Amino acid sequence: MEELQDSLQPRGLTLSTFPDKGRSLLAARDFYPGEVIISQEPYVCVPNNSLTESRCDGCFSKSNLKKCSACHVVWYCGSSCQKLEWKLHRLECQLLAKLDKERRKSVTPTIRMMVKLYLRRKLQNGNVIPVTAMDNYNLVEALKDMSDIDEKQLLLYAQMANLVNLILQLPNIDIKEIAENFSKFACNAHTICDSELRPLGTGLYPVISIINHSCLPNAVLVFEGRLAVVRAVQHIPKDSEVSISYVETAASTITRQKTLKEQYLFTCTCVRCNKLGQYDDIQESAILEGYRCRDNGCSGFLLRESDEKGFVCQQCGLIRNKEEIRKIASDIKALSDKALKCSSSGNLQEAIVLYKNIGKLQKEVCHPFSIILMRTREKLLEILMQLEEWKEALTICRLTIPVYERVYPGFHPLLGLQYYSCGKLEWLEKYLALVIDFILWFTSFFHLLLGETDDAIKSFTKAVEILRITHGSSTPFMKELLMKLEEARAEALFKLSSREDS
Repeated sequence: MEELQDSLQPRGLTLSTFPDKGRSLLAARDFYPGEVIISQEPYVCVPNNSLTESRCDGCFSKSNLKKCSACHVVWYCGSSCQKLEWKLHRLECQLLAKLDKERRKSVTPTIRMMVKLYLRRKLQNGNVIPVTAMDNYNLVEALKDMSDIDEKQLLLYAQMANLVNLILQLPNIDIKEIAENFSKFACNAHTICDSELRPLGTGLYPVISIINHSCLPNAVLVFEGRLAVVRAVQHIPKDSEVSISYVETAASTITRQKTLKEQYLFTCTCVRCNKLGQYDDIQESAILEGYRCRDNGCSGFLLRESDEKGFVCQQCGLIRNKEEIRKIASDIKALSDKALKCSSSGNLQEAIVLYKNIGKLQKEVCHPFSIILMRTREKLLEILMQLEEWKEALTICRLTIPVYERVYPGFHPLLGLQYYSCGKLEWLEKYLALVIDFILWFTSFFHLLLGETDDAIKSFTKAVEILRITHGSSTPFMKELLMKLEEARAEALFKLSSREDS
């Protein structure tokens, strides 16, 4: 690890080891919001291909794809991506082409990533692919695996390792080592997302994986193509540990702890998790995932009565019957199952009706800042966007903003992206108004459009304030956002001058 330490030093970083965390990445100088802390290309990566959707192996695009004529597994969007991957895919292609058609169906993205891992090691050992301090198999070997896993998972890893061994047919390969590497994938691989955090593929970034988790992180991981980029979202003083979040942070402490334990096999001891059981934490958990007071004018949260017959509002003292809540929760569950089936089968109009009914029931029992209600609105918003129901989508999007503002820190990418979505919908609403209200009185027409343009400007501005920190200012995504903001400002000035002239 000395070579890695030497490589990190010019970047203002250093490695350290703590008894309770293992390896950690520390700041050797001050980092400020928006500053790139570290970036890394994947050691290996694969797109999230399935029977219904395929992506280019080089850039993860879905456009202009052609399947490799030899292996019939890998897709490329053009010659440039094919050349980029050719050294590795040349070997992989030969191996996959030997498999019969049925066996190829078993080659999942995870299996492919493991095959590519060993082929890349082989190419680096043969000096076909260069080795650097931040790009070598020793970094993979140093990753922590999931040692405390059940027999069922071990059996699955063993079966997957046998398939990889069958494909590779390399001498002196260790089945146990392959199984351990699958375990390393489970707790170290990252989901590669686009700029709007939509999943595209999976990659292994051995240096990025050294960064530990916090439920209140001081940095964020985003992707620029396949490049993983970690940026500071707050001031990180010298000698402080750099942290990112491994899981969704908009959740109660108990839920976050459960997720981390199940997926990563550790108990978080960050500043948020250390408040577990304290009054503030109990209150926050009850608001995020619990029930609301039956008095619509009260903003209190509920806790169970000592006899567990009901729930008591901690603000006004009103008691809510447990059976009443159980009945509504049962109705919500039944509707949710139906909505999921409708969404999966493509019956989106029926799904909209169901999610609206779910939302009405959840409003009866959930706190206004409930993340459960927020998730329902997110699903409804996604479907409305698919169906291009822009006006209704804007209404739902605006309902989510106050909850996002409460559950996410100020410089969280999801908050910035929700502002961006709201701004785009307000911008679309402006053009819809242009068509619908074209025959309205001239001055009233301009007044209407000015208001909608102003709303879009406010949302775009808030999005820029956050996303320039998390995504940087020079990426194509941010340039597009800044261009939309400038267009909205220019149009607002034009409309304002036109009104004054009239």
